[in-house]
Amino acid sequence: MKTHVKKGDTVIVITGDNKGSQGTVLQVLPAKGRVLVEGVNMIKKAIKPSQQNQNGGHIEKEAPIAISNVKLADAPKKEKKAPAKKKAAAKKK
Repeated sequence: MKTHVKKGDTVIVITGDNKGSQGTVLQVLPAKGRVLVEGVNMIKKAIKPSQQNQNGGHIEKEAPIAISNVKLADAPKKEKKAPAKKKAAAKKK
């Protein structure tokens, strides 16, 4: 699946709970059609105690959002061309 954003791009969320949020793309998941955006769609995840993290607890991390819900923040705007003027048909006498 071809994507319109890549890792490192600055994007704006255009729909959903995080509408209007802006961030940098951390990861693109083209097979699933999703992206990870820094600071957007944060979830709390419970962590079990382990050797590295003795206490366990909760961490906040980004969850992926649909790639169709983001657009490039600094995308160049396309100029609309004026419609072509129709020439008046010459009157024949």
